[in-house]
Amino acid sequence: MTLRVCDAHCHFFSSRFLDLLIQSAPPGSFAATTFGASPAAGRSAAVAGHLGWDDPGAVEALADRWIAELDRHGIARASLIASIPGDEQSVAAAVRRHPSRLVGFFMFNPVAPEAASRLAAALADLKLRTIALFPAMHHYRLDDPVERVFEKAADHGAAVFVHCGVLTVGVRKKLGLPSPFDLRLGDPLAAARMAARFPKVPVIIPHFGAGLFREALMAADQCPNVHLDTSSSNSWMRYHPGLTLEGVFRQALAVAGPERLLFGTDSSFFPRGWQRPIYDAQLQALSAAGAGDDAVRAIVGGNFERLFSGADLARVADAFE
Repeated sequence: MTLRVCDAHCHFFSSRFLDLLIQSAPPGSFAATTFGASPAAGRSAAVAGHLGWDDPGAVEALADRWIAELDRHGIARASLIASIPGDEQSVAAAVRRHPSRLVGFFMFNPVAPEAASRLAAALADLKLRTIALFPAMHHYRLDDPVERVFEKAADHGAAVFVHCGVLTVGVRKKLGLPSPFDLRLGDPLAAARMAARFPKVPVIIPHFGAGLFREALMAADQCPNVHLDTSSSNSWMRYHPGLTLEGVFRQALAVAGPERLLFGTDSSFFPRGWQRPIYDAQLQALSAAGAGDDAVRAIVGGNFERLFSGADLARVADAFE
């Protein structure tokens, strides 16, 4: 079976991403003490070296490396997530360089200062396509401030990604940064409330709800615009004794159907690169769960192409000419 594969969940860990992490470090923390006084020109390279990563370098070079990596694995297209508020320009530059291959997502904090202007710029000026919300990280409820986000998404034909369930950020742990996440705020049922109010806005809940699998399935069952992404190792299954990846896919297929599952890996930094073992494990699980060829084609690429279509590609390309 020939598959056109699109990855709906990759992180673009740019040099600015690393700089912003260090700038956010509280005084006296390991990150602030070790890197805070470093010259700005070399700070991101020093942080990358500490993490065991390759230096991200210039945005254009990192974008080209992503394309070479996708080509090496035969991946048609991928989303890239600006993974800290304030790094929207980096992903926009990557998409501008490769508009037919990359789709821009961006982490957004709706309760931060200047949130409204930042959101407008990301959607209208930078033409990014998906707003990524992390309520547990940024400590807000999925109600009033998020309603304004959904309104803007509807206006611009954008999707909304809502991280729910357990949240761990490995790079923060390695840098000794505090992670006071409030997991109570990442509830798929709250995301479903917003999805129901904005039925034309595609809503993506990553990692099958990251431990809140039942709630994610309920959200998808209630709202036909809710999609589940399959990304990462899905280690949250340890909270569900006896659950396997085959079982996860079997239940997700039964409730959401193949049309609302989006394949993703959660790939992020180099030299590790694109995570083929995750892809291989998911294909095996889909086969074991009884998914037919059409269902597999939809999950690994077709649904992504539908959400981020050729018409959208033309719009993005025109915006950068």
